[in-house]
Amino acid sequence: MRIDHIRLKNWLNFRKVDATLSETTYLIGPNASGKSNLLDVFRFLRTLADTAGGGLQKAVAERGGIKKLRCLQARQDNEVRIEVQLSEGVGEDRDEWRYVIGFKSEGTGLQRPVVHEERVEHNGSCLLSRPDAADIGDKERLTQSHLEQVNANLEFRVLANFFRATTYLHLVPQLLKFADRLGSNRLEEDPFGQGFLDGLARTLKTTRDARLRKIQQVLTKAVPQFKELRFVRDEITGLPHLEARYAHWRPQGAWHREDQLSDGTLRLIALLWSLLDGDSLLLLEEPELSLNDEIVRQIPLMIDRIKRQAKYRRQILITTHSEAMLNNPIDGRAILLVIPTDDGSEIRGATEDELSLLANGISPAEVLLPKARPQGAEQLGLF
Repeated sequence: MRIDHIRLKNWLNFRKVDATLSETTYLIGPNASGKSNLLDVFRFLRTLADTAGGGLQKAVAERGGIKKLRCLQARQDNEVRIEVQLSEGVGEDRDEWRYVIGFKSEGTGLQRPVVHEERVEHNGSCLLSRPDAADIGDKERLTQSHLEQVNANLEFRVLANFFRATTYLHLVPQLLKFADRLGSNRLEEDPFGQGFLDGLARTLKTTRDARLRKIQQVLTKAVPQFKELRFVRDEITGLPHLEARYAHWRPQGAWHREDQLSDGTLRLIALLWSLLDGDSLLLLEEPELSLNDEIVRQIPLMIDRIKRQAKYRRQILITTHSEAMLNNPIDGRAILLVIPTDDGSEIRGATEDELSLLANGISPAEVLLPKARPQGAEQLGLF
């Protein structure tokens, strides 16, 4: 399953969004324009669909409540609304879905978020439309979405399962290196990789070893002196570790654990693992960080190759500022520009003129990236 289209209203710094998503979508734009906030829509849906401690109340509370979640430019309309169109399969077997969730403050008492609209459509047929008669008779029902309730989402549980499986990765190497010293206090869903090794430990051994062998092949080309990668457990503590062997004057080389590996090596390992790990929606936050430009230049090619080899083609959304990454023959329709304005940030795809330039061999780094640069950046050196 993949998300084909997204519409937003009053979501953080977006007053209105109407955008088409590709199988691999690159989001570019200045700092603080809203790239991460767009990815956060899908993290919100993941929490919304989580039947174990998630739901509407938690998803909104994690973002500071509706006042902080609602776009500042929303002066009169106080509803926050998310609409996604999804599909699965091709041709006659193609399934099409539409999910809408709109919510606002209840206006009295605890000021909780309440469902203002929830709708599910499957191949043009309406499976759910709220508020319904039961909601009107019991307003408390509107504090929860039906997506989060297993006794209410049977007909569209495939959507809940899809949203719940979304993966977000923005690995912070220091959290991985020193996870055992930082203790067990981790952010839920571990978006920054503190529990990355625990995830490897939970993976079936044959699957884990096969993936590490593929990652090893890449590292031998990208990391100087690198020879071998393996997963081990500490003999005393039982904690999981990654070990890498480097060429050395000793016959067997030198083995280093994750706390001795470079930030770039750890980020590359996590990137490759996430590409190999499952078929759910994958959100990648600036995967170019800490990596040499020549490696970054290969990321789109690595993604395409892994997708071709995979049984299921995973949809990926990537935020990036990287000229090296975009200096590739990437389909212009797979790139979205996030542009700040006085009325909230806007999202647009490439225009016909820009697509024409791309079709004639000019790279997205030359055509689109300059339009995503902050205005006045050339003045920073004057301070």
